[in-house]
Amino acid sequence: MESSLAKLSVLSTDLLAHYRQVSQQALTVVDVETTGHRAIEGRVIEVSALQGSLSHGILRQQTHLINPQVDIPESISRFTGITQTMVEPALAPEQVWPLYLPVLADGVLTAHNLGFDYSFIQSEFARLEINFSKPIGQQLCTVTLSRLMLPDLPSRRLPDLVQHFDFQVGRSHRAEADTLACWFLAKLLLSEIQNLPDRVLLDRFAQQWLPLGDAAMLLGCSGKKARVLLEKAGVKPRLVGRHKTAVYQRGEVEQAYWKNVEPTQLSWL
Repeated sequence: MESSLAKLSVLSTDLLAHYRQVSQQALTVVDVETTGHRAIEGRVIEVSALQGSLSHGILRQQTHLINPQVDIPESISRFTGITQTMVEPALAPEQVWPLYLPVLADGVLTAHNLGFDYSFIQSEFARLEINFSKPIGQQLCTVTLSRLMLPDLPSRRLPDLVQHFDFQVGRSHRAEADTLACWFLAKLLLSEIQNLPDRVLLDRFAQQWLPLGDAAMLLGCSGKKARVLLEKAGVKPRLVGRHKTAVYQRGEVEQAYWKNVEPTQLSWL
């Protein structure tokens, strides 16, 4: 699956096939709260992991506060509500993480902004001299999925999605609540992928806005060349954010892709 997923980053038909496959598998949803934003420097102070599947629902969930044996910045305590006093009696990392290894090794590792959680999980295991990794085909980021499935929403921040869908999960920025929220989001979106017709889903995918780098990956060229190809194809970007970043609609980028595919490149179809 890893090799096919590399191309995947791209065409909507491949994405649909991939997510349909994922929707049939068991998910292990995880969230970590940390002392900072970089795994190389920060430590995990709370972790929660939930196992479930669309066919069986939630099977189990476990949550632990962790004593990171370093000070928790005040800004983090304000953000999460987790204080130094709360973690001081908690288990140490070397006592907690072995409890999570068999859980995290099982199923499709799922998180909202998976790259963040995954980097901290790997870092914590590395400190215990345990090599933890998941094949890319066994990873699911619900931020990425929500950008594809919810192109019209102004925000894909988890607290905003909790409010939008009225998920009943408790306080955001705590591991147990955020893991539940991610599960409900994954269940909602993957259920739609299982049940909606191809055409409905592909039409929705086509509305996704892609930054130039992703458009270039889809087109299989550099960002500079992608900009030229898109201009020639009449694809106009939308400028978003404070820095007026150019983004392109997936459907138009894919049309430009097919216009530039040589007939010999279609032999695999």
